[in-house]
Amino acid sequence: MRSPDTVFFGHPKGLGFLASTQAWERFSFYGMQALLPLYLAGHLLDADVAAGVWGLAGLRTGIEAATGPLSNTAFAAQLFGLYIGLFNIAPLLGGWLADVAWGQRRTVMAGLVLMAAGHLAMAVEVLFLPALGLLLAGGGCLKGNLYAQVGMLYAAGDTRRTRAYAIHLMALNVGSVLAPLVCGTLGEEVGWHWGFGAAGIGMLAGLAIYVAGTRHLPPDQSRQRAVVVASAGDLPAIIAIGLMLLPYMIVYAAAMQAYNLLLVWAETAMNRDVAGFSVPVTWLLTVDGLLTILGIGLALRLWAWLGPREPGTLAKLAVAGVLVAAAWVILALVTPDAGGAQVPFLAVLGFFFVIDLSYGWLDPPSNAFVSAHAPARLATTLMSLNIAAFGAANILSGWFGRFYEPLGPAGFWWLMAAVALAGTVVALVLRPLVARLMRA
Repeated sequence: MRSPDTVFFGHPKGLGFLASTQAWERFSFYGMQALLPLYLAGHLLDADVAAGVWGLAGLRTGIEAATGPLSNTAFAAQLFGLYIGLFNIAPLLGGWLADVAWGQRRTVMAGLVLMAAGHLAMAVEVLFLPALGLLLAGGGCLKGNLYAQVGMLYAAGDTRRTRAYAIHLMALNVGSVLAPLVCGTLGEEVGWHWGFGAAGIGMLAGLAIYVAGTRHLPPDQSRQRAVVVASAGDLPAIIAIGLMLLPYMIVYAAAMQAYNLLLVWAETAMNRDVAGFSVPVTWLLTVDGLLTILGIGLALRLWAWLGPREPGTLAKLAVAGVLVAAAWVILALVTPDAGGAQVPFLAVLGFFFVIDLSYGWLDPPSNAFVSAHAPARLATTLMSLNIAAFGAANILSGWFGRFYEPLGPAGFWWLMAAVALAGTVVALVLRPLVARLMRA
């Protein structure tokens, strides 16, 4: 059944407000993501600076108790992966909170306020860990509920849902394009805390847009204070969603090194001179955002051309794995041995072009699969599980960071290519099983 609301490019008006809110949230998130690896490796973990950060020494002791001693580079990769991972696992709690108590709208508003406070607190160095805590709590409230609300705009059987998530992802990447230009440039060229402060202002803009569009959003799915449980009839769909997320997680574990150790590597290993101008490393992520929008558009055009032959979700994830692997192979081939010449800027852009083609095959299909097949009373919780799989991928990506220095950059890029191909294999193996579960 198709909704009569087609005001926003053939979609409900609420999609415009949700996408705009998410764009500002992503502006803040990607501004933080662009700066954090460089900030950790190049400033915060310096012995004199780290000594003044509340709780950092204890956190490092706890992490190294599990991993063994880590260099500053390896610890920065681990901490970055943990933060991004937990940011995306926290929505499991936020989804449950919305499903059984607050509803999606109030939970999203709480998340926007908490994230704004967290980004602004990042401007005070000593508050680094409390700021991360505020960001994690805000992300938990916000992310899963925004994604779930996109799906709730559409009735069962409305074929626009996958396209809606693609439009949502394109809007999200508008934020990711602007973030490195604004937050990244301020952080690298003016001062770290100026960049973090700009991210906080972006969150306040997102809050204003969300509040303004509230009347166009779907009603809260559940407001009763009750325990949400699955019935036996829900289990095939829940199991199918869980299996679908396995290759999704593996492929993303390889892809996410593009935003972690690759940025640290590029600061010294990439030739950043373009017509006499030294390009800030964070600007790579602006190019990344633009190319991601292009990649999504190409995927949408291809699926429209294929029509009824459009591949299913697991096949799309398998394609994504091949594209991610190809990107890392390109980077491995152009990365010289230690002491070699710097890698050309255009070669790194080639890496981003290929890896960004993959994201249209990863995010919209998985989001649409969960939205279409999750039992209604578990919609937000299972959408948050989808986001948590991305979080687990980032934690795994941070764990892989320990192999960067022993293998060297080129060897590490080959490892990431192998991980991505493993995701493709898992997707193809699980494809018939997931199809049987969905028929059940």
